[in-house]
Amino acid sequence: SPTSASQSLFLPFLFSAFSIQPVYGAQHPPLDPRLTKNFIKERSKVSTVPLKNKKASSFHEFARNTSDAWDIGDDEEEDFSSPSFQTLNSKVALATAAQVLENHSKLRVKPERSQSTTSDVPANYKVIKSSSDAQLSRNSSDTCLRNPLHKQQSLPLRPIIPLVARISDQNASGAPPMTVREKTRLEKFRQLLSSHNTDLDELRKCSWPGVPREVRPVTWRLLSGYLPANTERRKLTLQRKREEYFGFIEQYYDSRNEEHHQDTYRQIHIDIPRTNPLIPLFQQPLVQEIFERILFIWAIRHPASGYVQGINDLVTPFFVVFLSEYVEEDVENFDVTNLSQDMLRSIEADSFWCMSKLLDGIQDNYTFAQPGIQKKVKALEELVSRIDEQVHNHFRRYEVEYLQFAFRWMNNLLMRELPLRCTIRLWDTYQSEPEGFSHFHLYVCAAFLIKWRKEILDEEDFQGLLMLLQNLPTIHWGNEEIGLLLAEAYRLKYMFADAPNHYRR
Repeated sequence: SPTSASQSLFLPFLFSAFSIQPVYGAQHPPLDPRLTKNFIKERSKVSTVPLKNKKASSFHEFARNTSDAWDIGDDEEEDFSSPSFQTLNSKVALATAAQVLENHSKLRVKPERSQSTTSDVPANYKVIKSSSDAQLSRNSSDTCLRNPLHKQQSLPLRPIIPLVARISDQNASGAPPMTVREKTRLEKFRQLLSSHNTDLDELRKCSWPGVPREVRPVTWRLLSGYLPANTERRKLTLQRKREEYFGFIEQYYDSRNEEHHQDTYRQIHIDIPRTNPLIPLFQQPLVQEIFERILFIWAIRHPASGYVQGINDLVTPFFVVFLSEYVEEDVENFDVTNLSQDMLRSIEADSFWCMSKLLDGIQDNYTFAQPGIQKKVKALEELVSRIDEQVHNHFRRYEVEYLQFAFRWMNNLLMRELPLRCTIRLWDTYQSEPEGFSHFHLYVCAAFLIKWRKEILDEEDFQGLLMLLQNLPTIHWGNEEIGLLLAEAYRLKYMFADAPNHYRR
């Protein structure tokens, strides 16, 4: 399959010896019809061997049976009705499902996790999805649970999002009426934002525990450095920056058809439909066109990194927040064609500039060989070895490398591990914390890992650990869980950030 320059950046040192082409953080890869016949032949050869005796003892073996990547050669024109694709008949699929169930029946997991393994077969094409995607798929219908393979030949379903997954539900139990305390906080924000010169230090303090939905758009613009603190300058600044962005569109966007930009644009065009695929908002053609323009313009203006898979996720929180400025209802199913052209242009330009400000602080995550991510994963390993030696030794015992699960955590800023509403709440704090996306994120990842220590220690083989770490059950999380996670991360930062030798052996 042809590879773009951006794709070649992903884990070159980890996967150079392998024939697979994994990209951590990718989700919902379609089945590759070119491999189906080989899959059936291989499965028939080993069908007489009890699967429970074949334990994945290495990442190489695990990766051969588990895919967290897209096939780089596939595109939107793949022929899913070809004869080779249809040879994966129901008999083979059901036999595979039975083997997967047998393999995982001995794992000491909760019933909801064992269900997720049945929905991701056949085994050689199993998608290790984030918890949000996996749980949403399970909640979509009881029929899918009983017969998860019935519609394997069609494109991924777009189920109606259950109430617990709505972006507006900031608490796991639903969105309660605003309390007196919340009204007081909202009033404090409004006073800060309307003052002649907004006190940004005070705004950061108020934003750390979360920003009220009503004032989040303007607060994010200020905290990201996109808007000036002086209220009189804001309107002119917004007008100038929005015009500047659409000037980039006029100047550069047509170059997507030029040969030296074709690989970049093609990869963006492939990735966009797979961005939050279970949220109808992001499947609208108009929204996808907006994302394509944002990512393409950013990529050609940052040639040191260019476009790298994973950056597409980072647009979504900004887009949702700035869309909420014009939409009172839940945004997941909102039809953006109901907005005026000026509104859409404002949302697009503001999303571009705020995402650019974010990426300015973590661009070494996406340059060649992604050194920023490698350093952060190594720092996470050192930190965990100091704060929870038992978990650290458990990983070593079963040969689990931190890079195998934490690469995605750093590359996608935990967006694949958390519901989007939780990411938005998390980013309230990241934008109010000095170097939140680059530095504080390390401590959030450490706290997030230790949160699951019991489940981790219960797993006693390599494959079980990887399955757990790539399917953590966070679908019901809301403000309360994120608040506890951030509090623990702050405690770790207070203990270790100013004394880095404390977590180095």
